[in-house]
Amino acid sequence: MSYTAAELDSYLEFAIHLAKLAGPIILEGFNGRFSAERSALLVKKGNTADLVTEWDQKVEKLVRAEIAEKMKDHSFIGEETAAAGEAFELTDAPTWIVDPIDGTTNFVHGFPHVAISIGLTINQEPVVGVIYNPILNHLFTAAKGQGAYLSKIDENPREQGKRLPLSYPHPAPPLPSLSTALVAGEYGSDRQSEVIDPKVKSMRNLSARDSSSLAPGRAVGHAHGIRCLGSATMNMMAVAQGQFDVYWEVGCWEWDVCAGIVIVREAGGIVVDGCGRQVNDGQLLTGRRFLVIRGCCGDDGDTSAEASLKAQMKIVEEVWSIVEDLELPRK
Repeated sequence: MSYTAAELDSYLEFAIHLAKLAGPIILEGFNGRFSAERSALLVKKGNTADLVTEWDQKVEKLVRAEIAEKMKDHSFIGEETAAAGEAFELTDAPTWIVDPIDGTTNFVHGFPHVAISIGLTINQEPVVGVIYNPILNHLFTAAKGQGAYLSKIDENPREQGKRLPLSYPHPAPPLPSLSTALVAGEYGSDRQSEVIDPKVKSMRNLSARDSSSLAPGRAVGHAHGIRCLGSATMNMMAVAQGQFDVYWEVGCWEWDVCAGIVIVREAGGIVVDGCGRQVNDGQLLTGRRFLVIRGCCGDDGDTSAEASLKAQMKIVEEVWSIVEDLELPRK
C-alpha cells in the first residue's frame, strides 16, 4: 500500500503519544522494583535468562488497546502476546511492532539501559520508529525520509532535539576497519551450547589480534573494544548516535529491532543480515540475525552517499568474514 509524508508524520506523532503513555508505567516499575517481592515481580518463561515482569505485560496491554482504538485497520505484533502463544505473521498491512520493555533483565537489576520500542511497518518495511528510555529521559524518533532525532519526552524532536548522528551538522567520521571500531554484541537469552558457543567464538574473533589458532581462511577483527548494554534497542541507539561503530547480534526478534532500524537508517547507518545473506526488509526483520553499522564518510573524507555506503559495506564484509553462520529457529 502507498502512504504520504503527512501520514507518516501522523503515525510518528501517534507513536510518540504511545511512548508518553508507557513511560510513567515503566518508570514506576523501575523505581519501585525493590518494594515488591522478587518472586512476584518475575514471571519465568522457562528460562532464567529470559525474563518478563508484570510491567512488560501492563505496558503492552495499554499500547495494544490504544492502537486497537485509534488505528483500527492496523495490525499488531508484541513481544508478550507472542510469548503467550498468540500466532502472528508479518504482512504488507500497516503493522505496529512493539517491545514494551526491551532490556527486562536490566530493568530487574536497576541497570538503566531500558526502553520501550515502537515500530511501524508498511509493506513489511520499517517506516516509523520511536524508542523511549524513561529512566534517562531519552526519546529517539524517526520516520522514513525525515531524519532521526534525540530529545526529551516533553520536547518537540525536530525543533528542540538533536539531529542524529550526534556529529551533525559535521560529517560522521570515517570507519576504515574493525581495528578502529567499538563493537557491540550480546550473548542473548538462549544459552544452549549450539547457540552460545558460536556466539562466544564470534565475539572472540571480532576482538582477537592473532588468527594462528583459527581454521585456514578465517579472519580476526582486533576491534578497539567489545561492549554489551543488555538491550538491542539501546545498542542500536548507540550506533545511531555514533557512540558504537558496529553492532552484531543473532537471536533478536522483530520487536527488538523494528523501530531501531528506522532510526539507524535515518541517522545514516545501515542494517543488514548478520551472517552474510542478501535479504529484503521482511526477511531481515524476521531473520533474527542483524549487523548494524553507523553512518560514516568515505576513507578519504568523501561525504557522498555512494562513498559512505562503500565504506560501510567494507566493514560489513569484514564482519561477515569473521562471525559464525548461525541459524536460529522462529519457534
